[in-house]
Amino acid sequence: MANKRDLKKDINYVLGDIIEAVYVWELTNTEKPTKESDAIIDDAISTFDELIVRVNDRGVEDKKVHFKAINADLESKGKALIERINKLK
Repeated sequence: MANKRDLKKDINYVLGDIIEAVYVWELTNTEKPTKESDAIIDDAISTFDELIVRVNDRGVEDKKVHFKAINADLESKGKALIERINKLK
């Protein structure tokens, strides 16, 4: 983990790419949003908000451990959202 700025960029890129993948799915399959695809986008946005709040938390004693935990959460939540995209019909 290089620094806070890089972690914020990673969060933005990963969740932005997930939202973009949902939009691509919508364009290629239904031409309009479905309840499932809207739910994935909403969850991606709420995950983004949650992780950014955690990154900006200044009351952390061990920043290295804190940022590694955030990075691990980003990875696990990102994979879960991708699996949900793959299950869209």
